[in-house]
Amino acid sequence: MSIPSAVESTPIESRQQLADYLAAGEKPREAWRIGTEHEKFGFRTDDLRPPTYEGERGIRALLEGLASRYGWEIAREGETPVALTRGKANITLEPAGQLELSGAPVENIHQTCCEVNTHLDEVRSVADGLGLGFLGMGFQPKWRRDEMPWMPKGRYKIMREYMPKVGNLGLDMMTRTCTVQVNLDFSSEADMVKKFRASLALQPVATALFADSPFTDGKPNGFLSYRSQVWTDTDPHRTGMLDFVFQDGFGYERYVDYILGVPMYFSYQDGRYIDLAGQDFRRFLDGRLEAVPGTRATMKDWADHLTTAFPEVRLKQYLEMRGADGGPWNRLCALPALWVGLLYDDEALDAAWDLVKDFTMEERHALRDGVPRQALKLPFRRGSVGDLAAETLKIAAHGLKRRARLNRNGADESIFLQPMIEIVEAKQTPAERKLELFHGPWNGSIDPLFREFAY
Repeated sequence: MSIPSAVESTPIESRQQLADYLAAGEKPREAWRIGTEHEKFGFRTDDLRPPTYEGERGIRALLEGLASRYGWEIAREGETPVALTRGKANITLEPAGQLELSGAPVENIHQTCCEVNTHLDEVRSVADGLGLGFLGMGFQPKWRRDEMPWMPKGRYKIMREYMPKVGNLGLDMMTRTCTVQVNLDFSSEADMVKKFRASLALQPVATALFADSPFTDGKPNGFLSYRSQVWTDTDPHRTGMLDFVFQDGFGYERYVDYILGVPMYFSYQDGRYIDLAGQDFRRFLDGRLEAVPGTRATMKDWADHLTTAFPEVRLKQYLEMRGADGGPWNRLCALPALWVGLLYDDEALDAAWDLVKDFTMEERHALRDGVPRQALKLPFRRGSVGDLAAETLKIAAHGLKRRARLNRNGADESIFLQPMIEIVEAKQTPAERKLELFHGPWNGSIDPLFREFAY
C-alpha cells in the first residue's frame, strides 16, 4: 500500500489536469528506470505467529531498529512510526504488518538485485535479535484472518470497515497476501498504450510463473495462486482485466474515466485520513461531498485516489505490473527482469504484442480466471500456459541481451530469468513444489515451510 502522496495540493480546475498528471510521467528512453516493490510476511520464530505492532518483538521495534542501525528516517502518522525512507527508497507496512520495500528507481536489474539483497540482509540482522523471521509467499499459509494483527494506520481502518461491503475476500487481501511488482516508464501516450496492452494480456503468465500460495489455514486450498484468486472477490469496482484498455481510442483520458468511476476510500488532510469510503470522486471535484462540505479535490487527492484502484496493471505516472505472488529473493529479481526484457526493448515489445494481439476478450478472461487454480497447466489454444510462458521468456531473454547491461563479470540481465526458466522446464510451479513437500517430507504439517523457505 502507498504512503500519502506528496504531490502539491493544487486545486483541480479541469478534467484535463487529471490526464496531464498521467502524461507528466513520460520520460525519454535514457531516463527510464526500474522500481521494484516486494512484500513479505513476518513471523515469530518460536511460535510462527505474525508479530503485532507494539511489544518488544513487534513491528514498531523492527522499524526503529532499522532506522537506528542503517540510517533510515522514520515517517510517522501522528506520533506513530509507520514507514521508513532512505534516499528514494521506502519501507512501508501492509495492513497486517507485512513489510514492503519500495525500491529506488534504478537503471538495471543488477542494481535492483543488489538493493533487494542489501535490504534483506538489513532486515534479517535486526529481526534476528527480535526473534523474528520473514517469508516470501503469495498468501499467509498458516494463520486465519481473525488471527492476523492490524497496523495502526488511518487508511487501513477505513478500508477494513469498507471492504466487507463490496466483496468477501477484501480483508484477506489486506492481511494475508504478499506480492512482488515492478514499476516501469513510458516515453509517450502511444508507448504507454502498447506497453499496457501487452503487459495486461501477459499478466496471467506472470501469475502462473510466480504461483506460490497453495495453503490457507495450514491446509491446501485447491489453488496454486490463491493470492490471485482473492482479488476476484475483493471489490469489482477497482480490480480486473480492464477490457477498455484494448479498445480503440484508449489513452490517458480513458484511464481517467475509469479512475473517476472508482469509489473513494479517503482524503488525507492535515495529517489525518477522512473517511470517504464509497463516495464519488466526481462529486469531490465539484465540492459536493457531504462529509467535507465545500471542499474540492486537489491534485494530491487525485494522486492518492489513483493508488486505490487495483487492476492487474495499474497506471500512475508509470506502469505497475501487479500479477505475481511474493517469493524468495531470486524471484524478487526475476520479476523485473521479465518485464524489463519484454517492455524496455522495442523488438521484444513488438514480439510480445504479436504474441497476444489476437487474444479475444474471452481468452484473456479465461487466462485470468484459470491460472489461479491451474497455473502453467491451464490449457490454452493448442497448448498450455506453460507453452505461452516459455515463448514469453524467450522474448524477454532476447530483450535483455539486446539491452546489454552487464555486471562486473560481464553477464547481462538475462541471468535473472533463470529461476523462471527452470520452473517452465520442470513444469512445476513453486506452489506445486511446496504441495509435494507438504504431502511428503513435511507429513501434512505447514510448520516446516517457515524454516525451509524463510529469507
